[in-house]
Amino acid sequence: MILYFRWDAVGLHGETVHGATAVPEDALWIDLLEPTAAEESRIEQFLRIDVPTREEMREIEASNRFYQEGDVLYMTATVVTKLDTPRPENSQITFILTPERLITNRYVDPLPFRRFIAYADRHPAQCNSAAAILAGLLEAMVNRIADVIERTTDEMDALSAEVFGAPSNGRRRDRDYRAILERVGRNGDLNSKARETLGSLARLVGFLQQANGIRLEDDVKSRLQSVLRDAEQLSNHAAFMSNKVQFLLDATLGMINIDQNNILKIFSVATVVLLPPSVIGAIFGMNFDVIPTSHAAWGFWGALGIMAISAIVPFMYFKQRGWL
Repeated sequence: MILYFRWDAVGLHGETVHGATAVPEDALWIDLLEPTAAEESRIEQFLRIDVPTREEMREIEASNRFYQEGDVLYMTATVVTKLDTPRPENSQITFILTPERLITNRYVDPLPFRRFIAYADRHPAQCNSAAAILAGLLEAMVNRIADVIERTTDEMDALSAEVFGAPSNGRRRDRDYRAILERVGRNGDLNSKARETLGSLARLVGFLQQANGIRLEDDVKSRLQSVLRDAEQLSNHAAFMSNKVQFLLDATLGMINIDQNNILKIFSVATVVLLPPSVIGAIFGMNFDVIPTSHAAWGFWGALGIMAISAIVPFMYFKQRGWL
């Protein structure tokens, strides 16, 4: 699908290219969302540039994702998507900046793009040039990552309180450590993907600031510098969160080991306590001439009942203590 956006005094307004409809010359931003090969070829012929395919975007080495051909800048960033799902993913988005317009090639529809489109529709001063639109998209993506890191921080604080807080009713086994480990792992994975996105965006901004052939207005330069500063600060915080994730992971595993050792200690004590009576019973229990109830009609069933009670009572006691 090909979307194009025009700018006027009210804001940035987008339309979809249908059929053989031509892309207008005054389109300031052309957005390729999951384009077909024919749509990519059409834009290449219209703008006389090379639009990388999905496979090329994936195969480009990290060191070669930012390059310049003439006065056209090609920048491919790794962006984390599906942040509100259990399995976030990293995807590539290519930004092609020419002196006249911005072209984006993407196969995902992240929330920052939708937010920026809605915002630009009412704020013309923030999207009056191709470079300004690119700066706005980068700002939206960094703000989204900031929300994710903040959410991860809150989740890790809650997990820390759950692991180190006083156990309810004096029973630490009320906590599902398997679920805690899964939550720690998910947050750690999300944090690492967010940090990778921040690093990619920081490199993109650095390349854009040093590129030749593209004139950046002072307002755009200031916005890009702010994006770079925010990305670096968030990356540092993400690094701190990575250490916290590792610490909480080790602490949770340590708590599991402590609980298991306590349970084994109790079982060991119980075994030692019951061993002497068992040995004495084995030696003398069958060597008496008179054993009460041995000849009673209900003796066999009574013995079975005592066996069942002797098994159920310890089980219920251990269950109530949270050892099972």
